[in-house]
Amino acid sequence: MTPEKLRYSEEHEWVRVESDVEVVVGITDFAAESLGDVVFVELPEVGADLTQFEKMGEIESVKAVSDLYSPVSGTITERNDSVIDSPELVNDSPYDSGWMLRVELSDSNELDRLMSHTEYQAMLEAQG
Repeated sequence: MTPEKLRYSEEHEWVRVESDVEVVVGITDFAAESLGDVVFVELPEVGADLTQFEKMGEIESVKAVSDLYSPVSGTITERNDSVIDSPELVNDSPYDSGWMLRVELSDSNELDRLMSHTEYQAMLEAQG
C-alpha cells in the first residue's frame, strides 16, 4: 500500500518531507512493480542540482530502461548508494531502504505541485 503522508509526481516518484528544507525522494511501489526486477540504478552525485520534473537519472529492469524525474528542485545532500550497489532494494522496499536521494529544497512551494496520496491513487485508478 502507498504511504499516505507522502507527495507524488505523475512519473511515480514520491517525496517524504523531513523538514522545511529537506526531503527524501524515491519511486513508488507501483513504479517498482511495473518495472519488474530492478537490475541497475543511476543517480546523480551529491552536490548536484535538480530541477522539478527534469530527468535525474535512470533505472533499468529486466524489462526496460526508464528515466527518473526529480519531483522537486534543489541540491542533493545525500545519495543512497545502497540502491546502486543492490538495486533490488527498490523492489523490496521502495519507501524505506529503497529510497534514492535526500534533497535540500530550493523552493518548498513546489511541493504543492505534487499529488496527495488520494490524488495519486485516483490517477492510478484512472489509468486502469
